[in-house]
Amino acid sequence: MKKRIGLLYGGKSAEHEVSLTTASAFSKALDFDKYEVYPIYITQEGEWRKGSPLEGPVSSIEELQLPGDQERKNDISGFLADSENAGLDVVIPLLHGPNGEDGTVQGLLEVMNLPYVGNGVLASSAGMDKVVMKQLFEQAGLTQTPYVYFLRRDWKNRQDFWSDKVEAELSWPVFVKPANLGSSVGISKAETREELISAVEEALKFDRKIVIEQGVVGREIEVGVLGNDEPECSVAGEIKPLKAFYDYQAKYKDGNTAMIIPAELPENVYAQLVVDAKKAFKILDCSGLVRADFFVTDDHRIIINEVNTLPGFTPYSMFPLLWQHTGVEYSQLIEKLITLAIERYEEKQLLQFKMD
Repeated sequence: MKKRIGLLYGGKSAEHEVSLTTASAFSKALDFDKYEVYPIYITQEGEWRKGSPLEGPVSSIEELQLPGDQERKNDISGFLADSENAGLDVVIPLLHGPNGEDGTVQGLLEVMNLPYVGNGVLASSAGMDKVVMKQLFEQAGLTQTPYVYFLRRDWKNRQDFWSDKVEAELSWPVFVKPANLGSSVGISKAETREELISAVEEALKFDRKIVIEQGVVGREIEVGVLGNDEPECSVAGEIKPLKAFYDYQAKYKDGNTAMIIPAELPENVYAQLVVDAKKAFKILDCSGLVRADFFVTDDHRIIINEVNTLPGFTPYSMFPLLWQHTGVEYSQLIEKLITLAIERYEEKQLLQFKMD
């Protein structure tokens, strides 16, 4: 009997288009002889739409944008666990950014007691907020780049104070980022005070919390992590953007980036990357998958940048390529993620929820 898979994508987020691209790529990796795949689309306005089971991989992103006359578009619980279809066996959330990658949807799935692929509520929310993530990394003893953060109100009330603080504690160039967004959306590089002010205003379009990081001269190295309590790491890969930095356009639009897999690294440096990637995975209480991003300097100093708790599966994405070079093909990777989701769900069912 086929397992019923809910493919959840779209979302009320600036990364809506990224999610569609990821869902399209994911559909191409699923074994339709084993799974009955239900598309569940969330529009950018937040409307939920569920379609009939897919007959096979989708051929275009447009095919995923289900028409507005789909069934029960306001009954979220009915989408996920209706009696007619006996519910879903596993949900695969492919919602990038806020309202999807930040623990909100994961919380809904937890309340509905459904197995789902990827990280749980805590790991998702902590992994989405770059400031909280950095604070946890500090507790784990991971080396990071210096940073400054503030809220929108802080900036509006004391712009000169925060500009002075950045100039006093960091050195140019700096990178200005929305704290709660991924895929390089809203990120800018600043080399002067004027560019800093402009970059902050751009980032504030996407989030109320801003983090400003010291620029690092080093190679951009990424490692895939897969597992639950005993995670494993992929080979390392190196990102070589042909632009100033690895921005949204390079990631998802023009492919204007070189990916070197495996990265050419001394054995001891790779071994330490694995240690640090697993340490980051565990301090955030991750499960399923993450991509751990590092800088490696010329003197082989390792600096963790961030982890992505829902790395993309687009044609240009590093995570599946890392595992492919480690010996895990696309379809095998999907199987592992679904198995890990069910494994975590079954472990949670062992918990006692009432007092004797």
